[in-house]
Amino acid sequence: MDKPTTIEQLMQQMPTAFLPDKAKGTQAVIQLNLTGEGGGSWFVSIADGKCEVSPGVAPASSATISATAADYLAVGRGELNPMSAFMSGKIKATGNMGMLMNFTSWFAM
Repeated sequence: MDKPTTIEQLMQQMPTAFLPDKAKGTQAVIQLNLTGEGGGSWFVSIADGKCEVSPGVAPASSATISATAADYLAVGRGELNPMSAFMSGKIKATGNMGMLMNFTSWFAM
């Protein structure tokens, strides 16, 4: 799988990169609020071993991730460690933090 060069490409790749065995039993909606060039709002729905990504704001979410589009894309490309990005304030998160700690492990990206 080619590394995405835009947030839109990253979002399109997420369902095919999803590893259902890693998220077994998970029911979650993660809201992504990405600012700056190429940003926007997206939400990732995980349920019944499937991953769906939709543009916009979820009616209800388990957790919310806020970042610049550039930083989130760097995480998605494997160029920025998500924990380091969180600890340095590049990524902010609210909601179910335990679930968010596992979020990136649910994808082969």
